[in-house]
Amino acid sequence: MTEFVDPRYKQIDIWPTRTALAALWESQLAAVAAIEPALESLSKAVDLAVARLSKSETGRLAYTGAGTSIRVAVQDGTELGPTFDWPDARTAYLVAGGQRALMYSIEGAEDDFTDAIEQVVENCIGPDDVLVGVAASGYTPFTVAALKKARVAGALTIGIANNPGSPLLEEAEVSILVDTGAEVISGSTRMKAGSAQKIVLNMISTQVMVGLGRVYEGLMVEMRPANIKLRKRAVAMVQAIAGVTAAQADSALEIADWKIKNAVLIASGEKPDDASEILKRSKGNLRTALDRIR
Repeated sequence: MTEFVDPRYKQIDIWPTRTALAALWESQLAAVAAIEPALESLSKAVDLAVARLSKSETGRLAYTGAGTSIRVAVQDGTELGPTFDWPDARTAYLVAGGQRALMYSIEGAEDDFTDAIEQVVENCIGPDDVLVGVAASGYTPFTVAALKKARVAGALTIGIANNPGSPLLEEAEVSILVDTGAEVISGSTRMKAGSAQKIVLNMISTQVMVGLGRVYEGLMVEMRPANIKLRKRAVAMVQAIAGVTAAQADSALEIADWKIKNAVLIASGEKPDDASEILKRSKGNLRTALDRIR
């Protein structure tokens, strides 16, 4: 369907700019709407991913794909560090054509299934890992081969595609179909399909982080306060959660080396070493840790 030529848009090259933009805008709304039927599959994917990544401290959330799909996926993965303090070592990218393909088009890379298999092996993708494969068509040989190899290796595999009945969805342990249909510009999957992929990836990774205890009451309590703006946000978080003054929150954060969850416990009256131990026993979950001291 993503390659289908929609007769509604055959005259787009001679439409007034305002009319053409309205059509593109409407297509983006359709991309969002196409996600709703996939919510059940998304829920399954998240629950299984949380269970898998909770089993060890080294399991990775990995992404694979080609072209637009992998570029969108890399954007999703790289934001997990600063937002949720997800370790860089626990993220991996299997890119058709290698890292250079993130900025330049590498001809034929998406057809190289041998490279996909080699990248799965080189990255030691295995039972502790979750591999998310993304391809608008669902037919990309590189992505399908990577998912197939990773599944044999024991990884949890999640496939995201925009065409029903595609090989990627058949190979994945959890398949997520987001049927966005024909594009305004035929085959330009950086549009509707790409937008839907970004939303789906954001939803999966965000809810996985929530499930892993990296969010408390809607707050990014694992955030890395790497600049003035984020340090102010961290102070406000500790202040709100612990019920202390801004000065007390700032002091607790200084003692905790700007680790928000530790600072909350310190501001609540715990000694620094005790705060670390309580969090350890609570598997890093702040809600559980607070329940222990209240």
